[in-house]
Amino acid sequence: MIVIDTHIWVWWVQNDTSLTRQHQQWLQENETDGIGVSIVSCWEVAKLVEKNRLILPLSIKDWLDTALAYPGVRLLDLTLPIIINSTQLSGFHSDPFDQMIVATARIYDSYLLTVDRKILDYPGVKTLK
Repeated sequence: MIVIDTHIWVWWVQNDTSLTRQHQQWLQENETDGIGVSIVSCWEVAKLVEKNRLILPLSIKDWLDTALAYPGVRLLDLTLPIIINSTQLSGFHSDPFDQMIVATARIYDSYLLTVDRKILDYPGVKTLK
């Protein structure tokens, strides 16, 4: 299983050109083993819509229902080990969404698919590059 960052998930579902062929290949290759989406990403998408920083073609509920039904997607709950791990990311930046997504990948011992430079440069998480 891989874990995907919120923007990767949105790009995938929205068929955004920001999602590269390599990203698409990694998503397709991991459909069988699972594509982990943190519950935190659901919250982040909803907050972006609330603040008009993301416009979706559907209501937030319908978009989330559709996006969570994509091939291989597994919704990953926020657990106590993830919460604790998210507070122990030495040298990582302070964005709580990123902290919890990174911690999710760490707890699941999975690669994280992202284009976020702060995450890609952080040595404490395995990323697909």
